[in-house]
Amino acid sequence: MAGNLSFDSLKQRVDDGSIDTVIAAIPDMQGRLMGKRFQAEYFVSTAWKETHCCNYLVATDMEMETVAGYKASSWEAGYGDYSMVPDMATLRVLPWADGTALVICDLVDHHTHELVPHAPRTVLKKQLQRLEAMGLSSAVATELEFFVFREDFESLRDADYTDMTTISPYNEDYHLFQTAKEEPLMRGIRTGLQGAGVAVENTKGEACAGQAEINVCYTRGLEMADNHVLVKQAVKEIALQHERAVTFMAKWDTDAAGSSSHVHQSLQTLEGEPAFYDADAPYGMSELMRHYLAGLLAHADDITFFLAPYVNSYKRFAEATFAPTKAVWSMDNRTAGYRIVAPDTASVRVECRVGGADLNPYLAIAAQLAAGIKGIEDKLTLEPEFSGNAYEEEGIREVPRTLRAATNALRSSSMLREALGDAVVDHYVRCAEWEQEEFDRKVTDYERRRGFERA
Repeated sequence: MAGNLSFDSLKQRVDDGSIDTVIAAIPDMQGRLMGKRFQAEYFVSTAWKETHCCNYLVATDMEMETVAGYKASSWEAGYGDYSMVPDMATLRVLPWADGTALVICDLVDHHTHELVPHAPRTVLKKQLQRLEAMGLSSAVATELEFFVFREDFESLRDADYTDMTTISPYNEDYHLFQTAKEEPLMRGIRTGLQGAGVAVENTKGEACAGQAEINVCYTRGLEMADNHVLVKQAVKEIALQHERAVTFMAKWDTDAAGSSSHVHQSLQTLEGEPAFYDADAPYGMSELMRHYLAGLLAHADDITFFLAPYVNSYKRFAEATFAPTKAVWSMDNRTAGYRIVAPDTASVRVECRVGGADLNPYLAIAAQLAAGIKGIEDKLTLEPEFSGNAYEEEGIREVPRTLRAATNALRSSSMLREALGDAVVDHYVRCAEWEQEEFDRKVTDYERRRGFERA
């Protein structure tokens, strides 16, 4: 995994005073880092073994509200503790935070001492263990897009998120002059993450005014998910230091492009050889790759919630926006939900284009692995390749267009119930239901503007 700091080195840096704070963090259901900042001396003496947190951290909504209906955590059960057990392989220095190191923790039941089944990191680990039993491992890269604004977080919040100004006034996709204006922020993000042990490929302008993308190197599934949540944390913190605001919302504005998190994925043998590649097969796609992709497509509806977890997520799926509306596969075709990249090479892989920048990477990767494994186990036959403009094609598999539709597919998914367990699926069904219930009861600015005078 990607940590760049050993425990012995941490102790030395604590002794010489160069590190005085250690953050112990867990990813929550929304893919955010939650945890504690420890005085470093205490962490190296005691807390590196375990610490504790309230078990509601993986049973709340975006507002950190306690939500009724979860079996794992509730007022009736008293909202007890979970143990946070540091994964010391993830220990790293944070160059953008003076004197600070961070470690990602697993959540463990305080009483049974077992991993908490519905904790996002556990959900992914279970699918990786299934792969390992098949003699395989997962290689993944998650691209992340976001918007940058001239204002800072506090001023935008004070203005109730109105009159926001993107950092650029025009489409900056690959635009080197415009992105030169943003370079102090972007350089800080690249070098900061690189210094924290995340191998960064590049940053670039994206296909809308003020939109940026960051790409980090392909790596193993769990390490990629850990890197993904750290990237989002770093982008926000470094933007704060530069007096800028950023958002990873899937669709921050009606007229702006959406922000995605495309998931590039392939499988390897445990020895590191590409399992998706067969030089003698069409496009270099091995039989195993074809079964895996067939599983992704057969269960595309089932896994959509883990790629698009909010009501807002579905507003990104619009024609001619580079966000997919059809869950079909195609060769190097950005109108399709599943694009085959690097055909006829050992790097041949699947790019899932369905996910938004608001996804939880642990859950998104786990769900795709579960679907792909099912395709391999059942030796599913891959449907014919789609060619052409998928936006305009009728009668082909569509990406679910609402959170309600995705929730229904999740609830009824026998594949996910078999792969993740009933309790885990029911936990996230409740999460999806609550998101919809909260949205349904809220009056929006759109409703006021449309109906205040004319209704």
